[in-house]
Amino acid sequence: MSTKIDINPLTRIEGHLAIKLEIDSGQVTRAYCAGEMFRGIETILRGRSPLDAQQITQRICGVCPISHGMASLKAQEQAYQVVLTDNGRLMRNLILGANYIQSHIMHFYHLSALDFIDITAILEYRGADAALLDLQAWVKAQFASKSIFPGAPFLPRYKGDYLQDLDVNIGAIKHYLEALEMRAMAQEALALFAAKAPHPTALIPGGVTEKATAKKIAAYASILARLRTFIERVYLPDVVAVASAFPAYFKLGKGCGNFLAFGAFDQGDGGLFLPGGRLTQGQAAPVDQAKITEDTTTAFFSSPSGLHPFAGDSTPAPHKPGAYSWLKAPRYEDQPYEVGPLARMLVAHQAGHAQAKPLIAGLLGKLGLDAGDLDSVMGRHAARALECKLVAEACAGWLARLQPGQPTFADFNLPASGKGVGLTEAPRGALGHWIEIADHKIKNYQCVVPTTWNSSPRDAKGVAGPIEQALRGAPVADSDNPIEAARVVRSFDPCLACAVH
Repeated sequence: MSTKIDINPLTRIEGHLAIKLEIDSGQVTRAYCAGEMFRGIETILRGRSPLDAQQITQRICGVCPISHGMASLKAQEQAYQVVLTDNGRLMRNLILGANYIQSHIMHFYHLSALDFIDITAILEYRGADAALLDLQAWVKAQFASKSIFPGAPFLPRYKGDYLQDLDVNIGAIKHYLEALEMRAMAQEALALFAAKAPHPTALIPGGVTEKATAKKIAAYASILARLRTFIERVYLPDVVAVASAFPAYFKLGKGCGNFLAFGAFDQGDGGLFLPGGRLTQGQAAPVDQAKITEDTTTAFFSSPSGLHPFAGDSTPAPHKPGAYSWLKAPRYEDQPYEVGPLARMLVAHQAGHAQAKPLIAGLLGKLGLDAGDLDSVMGRHAARALECKLVAEACAGWLARLQPGQPTFADFNLPASGKGVGLTEAPRGALGHWIEIADHKIKNYQCVVPTTWNSSPRDAKGVAGPIEQALRGAPVADSDNPIEAARVVRSFDPCLACAVH
């Protein structure tokens, strides 16, 4: 007998996402992702100075502002024909790198780990750690009151098959608290070169307004050393521990089978540290942004379906028949593509990336898996952790190449008209900004963001987006506690504030 479940809202993600499931014989047969807000930031940008764009687009999200600022700057700089100084390029890499580290640590410990780690294990803690004792008292109070607020993020909580090992649970809970400190430190490192976090003011076309000083370089290096130790000794081992305890999740959550990355972190020689590319059912190919379109068939927009972002329109149509989401459906050559750390690591592995390939091979060997197992719930967590290590190591190299006292920005002239495309990678995946300028003002501005790709609704052909496809076949042992489906969705790290921009 078929049943329907609504997970609304899905907690422990950024923004408002509703998941609707049809279940038959204990398995998901159809799934729908619905973004439930409209924000209209692209409309707000029209008629404004292009120089406002990197500040306004950062307000798309408090979690992903750096990436939006970077994509906007890339789009503007293409239109202005400006070339960065070496210091400006390196500082941008360090700013984005710190954001990656903060975001990846947050996703595992504060958004997803509680799907696997049993927070109630803290009630059995008998040690002397003051922080854990404080947390124990707080959790006792929240579970006793059964209140949702201020009990979040621990309540509401699905019943399910959590980790059984008490020591592993207690250790992971302790690391949950340590991860809060690591995130704060990563934000401090970011702010050294970006002026503040979130929504830094130092990001400008042509580079960065902050100067590279020996004091700032030393401060960043000190923080980075602690972050690298945490990643190596805590984050990666915890991911391996959870993966070892839940091996079935290397077989669950397979998405659409297509992966896309624009690439990120300019090397200064025309190349990118994280390469761009796509894998279409295993076949590697380059990415041509001209082949990206946005389908609006089941989205609450009146704009024609299948437009390229340069021709894009975001006119809301809240009562549109047949629509069920405020997300458009990005497509590349009319096909859905998964984006994110998994896509980046697979593209890098396929390209023979000197650092990524051995890291992936080492993890697969440790867990007794092959590369095909990475297209899964647990594969996404593993890819994110490996990338965190990779980016942190790269930050050390970029930091060493900064030249104190050298220019951090290049001057430019604002043209009366022009177009530009800014392609980069947010922690959550491929991000593109498209700007058209006329009479010194923004004529049109469109963004295609990672969660728009991953949480996209069905297109004109009825083809589901990556998350909707990944949910198909997921087991649901208890329709009142669909923890299995929640694990699938959270493995993508959805950011709905971005997606409903």
